[in-house]
Amino acid sequence: MGGTEVTGALDGLVAIVTGGASGLGAAIAARLHADGAEIAVLDRDTSGADAAFAAFTADVSDRASVDAAVAAVAERFGRIDIVVNNAGIGAQGDVTANDDDEWARVLSINVTGIARVTAAALPWLRKSPSASICNTASIASTTGLPQRALYSASKGAVEALTRAMATDHLREGIRVNAVNPGTADTPWVGRLLDTAADPEAERAALAARQPHGRLVSPSEVAAAVAYLVSPDAGSTTGTFLEVDGGMARLRLRPVGS
Repeated sequence: MGGTEVTGALDGLVAIVTGGASGLGAAIAARLHADGAEIAVLDRDTSGADAAFAAFTADVSDRASVDAAVAAVAERFGRIDIVVNNAGIGAQGDVTANDDDEWARVLSINVTGIARVTAAALPWLRKSPSASICNTASIASTTGLPQRALYSASKGAVEALTRAMATDHLREGIRVNAVNPGTADTPWVGRLLDTAADPEAERAALAARQPHGRLVSPSEVAAAVAYLVSPDAGSTTGTFLEVDGGMARLRLRPVGS
């Protein structure tokens, strides 16, 4: 991405980024690459992936697809050091809005997909001197948002799963953390806004909901992920880095009050 500073913090490491062909995943892949990592993008549609990255077609809701893609990454690079479990989908509505099939689909992608990818990569992560996993959770995992029941449930599960994974694999030398983005300026949010009666008013409301008064940029989320997976964060595991303009923790007085 333009303006991404090269640091070399990840020189020699191989990173898998799921959902890495667009949105937050593309920004994360670009940042890790700028920091020196070789990138393997896993995505259902790899057509938008940066040509500088190796791209592998994978559906995180299908274990056979995941196993084949991760095996192909290992064959291509001979190692896997970092896994960014970023692939996910959204859902709208309260608990009456989504049928059982939709609940199963969202949980399979947003939660079980993390388990599938991680399980496939674990034999390689165990061999790495700098093994790290970062899961993409959400502000919805810590803060009640209107009309996001299913999505919030899935991201809350990501937080719990992250803690469990961090505990299980710490003594194997594998760190596990998560990033909790606020509402980010991504294509998915753009599509959501397009369905609103007044997209500009809805965008303004989403921006105002975050204490710093704007949407989170994908590059800001990517920077947080880059820190969490870096060897520089060697004593950081089982944590959640909020990139939300203060939404989860701060309670500012209204402007002018």
